[in-house]
Amino acid sequence: MGIKNVIEVVKQVHKEEIVFVKIGKFYQVYGKDAYIVSYLFEYKLKKVEEVHMCGFPESSINKVIAKLEDNKINYLILDRRNNYEVEEIYDNKNLNTYSKYFEKARKYINCKIRIDKINNFLIENIGNESFKEIISKMEEIINERRKVPSN
Repeated sequence: MGIKNVIEVVKQVHKEEIVFVKIGKFYQVYGKDAYIVSYLFEYKLKKVEEVHMCGFPESSINKVIAKLEDNKINYLILDRRNNYEVEEIYDNKNLNTYSKYFEKARKYINCKIRIDKINNFLIENIGNESFKEIISKMEEIINERRKVPSN
């Protein structure tokens, strides 16, 4: 069974827990879980087999776990070497804030993806005739927004 299938099966039971998969000296998370981990720790989000994922070295797991526990986000750790056996689980019962953090992460990541697309477009079109006009309009809008006092 591939990792994607394992995650799908585990998430049917653990919908509101971040599922970490220990693979060698790294931990990986997928789907909604990847959004939350990427948002909280600024780890790069990648797409693998049409699923978002992010990973980090095992040397960072204590920092990650501490922040999740501080924010009352449930998690579990699976070890691929032991047939995806649960190595550790953290459960806040009804105090779990997984959904709250997923919504924050989803909004943040989606905006970040849009910004990256704009950035890529600008870089690809630097040499085009319309580039100066596009960049001038963007600067004009940004400068106008900077002048507006925030409440």
